[in-house]
Amino acid sequence: MNKRLALLSSLLLLPACQTTHTVTLVGMTDYHSHAEPFYSEGEPGQGGVARALAYFRAAKARPDTLGVSGGDWVNKGVPAWSDEYGCVEWPWFNGLVDMMALGNHDLDYGAEAFARCRAAVDYPVLCANLVGADGAPHFQVEGRPYLVREVGGVRLGFFAVAGPDMQRLVKAERLPEGTRWTDATEAARAVVGALREREQVDAVVLIGHQLREDDEALARAVPGIDLILGSHSHAREDLRVVPGTRTYTVSSYQYLAYLSEVRLRFQGRRLVGVEGGLVKLDGTRPEDAETAARVEELGRALREKRPERFVGVGRLSRPLGDEGLTTGEAEVGTWATEVWRRAAGARAFFAMAAGFRAGLPAGEVTREEFEGAFPYRNVLVTAEMTGQQLADWVALSESKRGTDGYSQRSGVSYRVREGRVEELRVLRDAADPGAGEEPVRPEGRYRVATTDFQAFVAGGYKEAFAGASEVRRTELDTQALLQAALREGERSTSGR
Repeated sequence: MNKRLALLSSLLLLPACQTTHTVTLVGMTDYHSHAEPFYSEGEPGQGGVARALAYFRAAKARPDTLGVSGGDWVNKGVPAWSDEYGCVEWPWFNGLVDMMALGNHDLDYGAEAFARCRAAVDYPVLCANLVGADGAPHFQVEGRPYLVREVGGVRLGFFAVAGPDMQRLVKAERLPEGTRWTDATEAARAVVGALREREQVDAVVLIGHQLREDDEALARAVPGIDLILGSHSHAREDLRVVPGTRTYTVSSYQYLAYLSEVRLRFQGRRLVGVEGGLVKLDGTRPEDAETAARVEELGRALREKRPERFVGVGRLSRPLGDEGLTTGEAEVGTWATEVWRRAAGARAFFAMAAGFRAGLPAGEVTREEFEGAFPYRNVLVTAEMTGQQLADWVALSESKRGTDGYSQRSGVSYRVREGRVEELRVLRDAADPGAGEEPVRPEGRYRVATTDFQAFVAGGYKEAFAGASEVRRTELDTQALLQAALREGERSTSGR
């Protein structure tokens, strides 16, 4: 009898022991004020804040779902929406987004403007390594530099850090008065320790804001992070595990062209599974009707007030897609780098994917579309590199494949086998691409060119460029050269 009671008791307890529970995270990042649907990956009408709101609202109607933003809500200069309307749409996400990471562009208009935006929303801002004069984090939630949410009986800890690249990009005068950056890894180590030991959370999530390679380095340096919602690199990456760790990561590209949806599965309070991936916000996704009407009205008013942003700057006979910007040779990248290579008189030209933010449609190209694709004004820089330096430069670019640190290029070709660059070739004659290419010799000397940002600012590249000789910063403006090419009609994209 006692055995039967013991067996019955264990059977009654079994369901409770094996009960699984799922918490869903819906993420957005690097929105950059793209309220209106836009041209992306060769298709018009992608993204748009009305679609994102509809998706968030439907997701939040389901139990145990949290909304997360990786930051970079605004973008000074491009699109014009940001300059005209600032953060008008941030409050539209109240009740839908539960937290946001501070992004570098969120400070584009200065600390006071950001404070006004922050006052309009009910979700907290996280950034554990921006500290005041006393060393305490500037952004806190109930006195702590992280957020703990209890959902369906499990405790989740969320935090954000400003990575090294973000710290380089934000000008000191735009920071809140009296604040300074601290090391992101040390801040993360302290936060993860507090979340695990003091808060006894069941899962830890990093929500931004740093480059993919810095996310991965952080995952290796600081055990205990279960999920990283990638940001800043504008990478489009499905859910995967960071090599050498138990940390999952997913990155939802840019501008609300995609969202991420990740499901954390718990057994009791133990995390036993991470599933999900990317959600494409294309024309098959419904829009929130009220938001769509509001965006249309504001868009119409913007065109009336800023007509100069919507005049044509040139024409294209066929579209230039942005597919492959961070992984290969995108049409828009190949076209632009060939225009720049010819202007610089170089045998090879490189430009980071970060400088390309969209493709271009066929037909008349407006200034708004053009600057949406090429938002940053740079000048061309030329130099002499040895063949070994050129090979090292290409290898550096390949190490950044999948992020916006990857280089679009013209005048060079190569193969990648098991992560190694092989059969590197370069144009024989900068003035005559028809003459073909020749193998790069380690002892040879080659005239190469890039943008001043990549040559003198971008991490990794500036150090590599410092070894080149005969470095010359020209007065050739990247945007002016491309607009001239558009006015002349579409130029050849072969570059070979």
